[in-house]
Amino acid sequence: MANRSKYQRILLKLSGEVLAGTSSQGINAQAIGDIADDVQEAVKTGVQTGIVIGGGNIFRGLSASAQGMDRASSDYMGMLATVINSLALQDALEKRGMATRVQSAIAMAEIAEPYIRRKAIRHLEKGRIVIFAAGTGNPYFTTDTAASLRAMEINAEVIMKATKVDGIYDKDPKTHKDAELYNQLTYMDVLKQGLKVMDSTAISLCMDNKLPIITFNLTKRGNIARVVRGEAIGTIVQ
Repeated sequence: MANRSKYQRILLKLSGEVLAGTSSQGINAQAIGDIADDVQEAVKTGVQTGIVIGGGNIFRGLSASAQGMDRASSDYMGMLATVINSLALQDALEKRGMATRVQSAIAMAEIAEPYIRRKAIRHLEKGRIVIFAAGTGNPYFTTDTAASLRAMEINAEVIMKATKVDGIYDKDPKTHKDAELYNQLTYMDVLKQGLKVMDSTAISLCMDNKLPIITFNLTKRGNIARVVRGEAIGTIVQ
């Protein structure tokens, strides 16, 4: 069937910025609703879906530490920002009738389940969406690394990294008109060329465990479902 998913289980990585919509920070109801619609369309193909969201629309740990704040403290604040985003996305998904669980790497019993690998897998098997909040629970690790780690732990077949551009370019397409889009790359290409897909820890983790990464444009509606169905969009790193 053309509408069936190519994958059984995926990990979708969203940046916090996409939740802000056209503004630079905060949570935009329209933007989060659009993402929830796209996720719903993808889930209808039968794919089991885990999600990791960044927190950059609320707080950026790295920028704060660059301004003199203690790195560990600022990273913990960034993790709390991802929890806020996760709860917002859970609300949008559940309003569309999708059973969704938030699992936090930092214990917050009143608002989210603790992250328990076997429980997460059980939720996925039952067709629930699982949002992994609070990164890895450790400072000095990004949400990209958290996405790679969770993808391995739940045995996802691919990480789908949603961005604001069509994939990976040889240079920034916003500032260079002649930037070229890559269709596919190896992990070593990404590391050697210093391409800003995910940080080097996340890329190395995926390389060691042979986990492919597909980066694609989230701002084009319906793209999540297209990638899930196996259409050739964006850039694949493998």
